Amino acid sequence: MDELSWKEFEKVDMRVGTIIEVSDFPEARSPSYKLQIDFGEELGVKKSSAQITSLYSKEELLGQQIIAVINFPKKQIANFMSECLVLGSVSGKDVTLLSSNQVVENGLRIR
Repeated sequence: MDELSWKEFEKVDMRVGTIIEVSDFPEARSPSYKLQIDFGEELGVKKSSAQITSLYSKEELLGQQIIAVINFPKKQIANFMSECLVLGSVSGKDVTLLSSNQVVENGLRIR
């Protein structure tokens, strides 16, 4: 595995956001949800597609704080433009979302 320098790591902008809307994404190749995530006043709401249907229902995702990378280029996924990458630990097809163990302000940076 290649090592990153500290300078390279600092370029990755990871932030805390709250999921405010979840909808099915039948057009995606793998089972996914479309998410609307609030990253606070400065960054606003960003969209993402996430393959997290095996462990999470739409209802339990609403209001959950997650961690996402917000400075990747936008990515077209089927008919949807994803604006951030939601982070999670992956075991086979199961993705467990990364989150803070306490509720914090939306938009806080992860370091």
